[in-house]
This record gives sequence, C-alpha cells and structure tokens, in this order.
Amino acid sequence: MRKTLLLAAVAAMALGAGPALAKKQLVIVVKGLDNPFFEAIHQGCEKWNKENASSEYECFYTGPASTSDEAGEAQIVQDMLSKADTVAMAISPSNAPLIAQTIKSANPSIPIMTVDADLSKEDAGLRKTYLGTDNYLMGKKIGEYIKKGKPNGGTICTIEGNPAADNILRRAQGMRDALSGKEGLAALAGEGGWTEVAGCPVFTNDDGAKGVQAMTDILAANPKLDAFGIMGGWPLFGAPQPYRDLFGPLKDRIASNDFVIGAADTIGDEIAIARDGLVTALVGQRPFEMGYKAPSVMIDLIEGKAVADPVFTGLDECTKDTVDTCIQK
Repeated sequence: MRKTLLLAAVAAMALGAGPALAKKQLVIVVKGLDNPFFEAIHQGCEKWNKENASSEYECFYTGPASTSDEAGEAQIVQDMLSKADTVAMAISPSNAPLIAQTIKSANPSIPIMTVDADLSKEDAGLRKTYLGTDNYLMGKKIGEYIKKGKPNGGTICTIEGNPAADNILRRAQGMRDALSGKEGLAALAGEGGWTEVAGCPVFTNDDGAKGVQAMTDILAANPKLDAFGIMGGWPLFGAPQPYRDLFGPLKDRIASNDFVIGAADTIGDEIAIARDGLVTALVGQRPFEMGYKAPSVMIDLIEGKAVADPVFTGLDECTKDTVDTCIQK
C-alpha cells in the first residue's frame, strides 16, 4: 500500500513538473521553409537557443512548406497565436494585408513584431516593431548601381516576388526613385532616361525557376533591353544553373556595362555568380542576424522595455571586385 501511494505521489509530482519545465515560445513565422534566405534566419534562431540554453524562453522557427503558400502562412500564424506557450511572435508577411487581417481577427494579447518583411504603413500599429532590412534603401542602392553602370539610362525590367509583399514593393520603389531622381513613381516612362518595358514588373512569387523563365521571355521580346532590377535573389540562388545558362552569353556585355543587372541578396550561389561576372552588383541582407536578434527583441517587448522601431540590420554590397571581402563576418 505504501509503495502504491509512493508511486502515485511521484507520478503526481512528475505531472505537476511538466508544464513548469516547458519553455515559453518566441515564435518566428517565415514566408516559406523552401527558401535558403529563411533557413539563414532559422540558423540565427538556433544559435540564440544554444547560447541561451538555460533561458525560460525558446526560439521556435516555423512557416509553410512553400514560400508561395500565403494562406498557409496565415493559418500558421493563427494556430501559433492560439497556443498557450506562445508568448511573442515575429512574422515575415508574404501577403501583408492577409497577415494584418489574421492578426486583427486573433486580437492577440502577446507582443507581435515583424521580421524581414513589414506590414503596410496603415497596418503598422498591429506590431510593436520591425526588425530587418531597410528595404527602400536596399532598392535605392540597387538602382544606384544600375544607374552607375548606364548613366544615360535605357530600358529596364523589374523582377519582383509577391505582389502583396511590402518589403519587395519598397525595394522596387527605392530603385525607381534612384533611377528617375523623383519619388513615388509607380512606373518609369522616360524619367531619368529610364523606361520599364511592357510586361514588367514581373511577379514570380519568390520562385527562382519562374524568375529565370520570366527574364528569358522578356529578353526574347526585348533583345535590346539594357537592364534588370531583381528585387530578390530567387533566380540566382533558387535556379543558379538556369540563371548561368541565360546570362553566360551576356558576360562580356555585363563586364562592359552594356547590360546591367542589379540584384538583391548575397546568399547561396549568388556570390559565386558575382565572382563569375554574371551580375553587376548584389545588395545583400543579413538574415542570420535577423534570426539571432529576434528572440532578444521579443523578450524586451514582453518585459515592456523600450524598443526602437524600426530595428535595421544593415546591408552588404558586392561586385565582382569585392566578393571576397563584401560580406559582414
């Protein structure tokens, strides 16, 4: 009898200890798990976990299998917000209006922030801060490299991702502003000497192969095209061999700035592509830093500490001549 009571007491203690041992979840929800950019955010999150193994908090990384699954990301946000152990959330919205509506419907009491991509300006009050790239500045720098290569202007096509992704739209605006010398133009029609060709911008939903195919089609329809502005690195890191096959024959034109390509990101095969002279310039983000910093920012928000809005993580600028030294270590 005494042995039975003792076993029951031990079991009760174990059950009681269970919830106390469970860590509070600092959730990062990204656009998709199929993108190496977001895997770098994941690695930053895991580094934070290793360095804070004794913390009561844990960084938990998740997202839909595919970057194109906007509804899937919104569902994950909704599901994670319903969990009792979710104490803060950082979201990279693929479809900013959809994620904003999801947050409004859930009406969470925990702090919400954005990472990598932000909500639109009208929905910014739904989150406490944005951590990531100054996307407008990123696009502006891409535009500056294109303009430096062809100062007299020319024809250009912009390759974008999701038409509702706020970060990509801001980059495209920054590029147009840099090329035109004006602010807020929705398209270029000769301003600053630059004209966007018919059928552009092209929205690829962050699909590298689709991006390369789109550029193939645009070049076929516009053989005298002067430039591409690629607002995300998807065609370079998502379909590196098709990208090489497409632009290898244009290598001499790229070297002489007769044809100019400014692209975002510095991950995967992008640096090797720059080293081979198949892109004029890369303007890269720091996704690892985003994933590493996000848990600490979420904890500050939980504790009611003052947090800047936005929190920018900086940019790396790479050309063929600087590929060995351009990435922040």
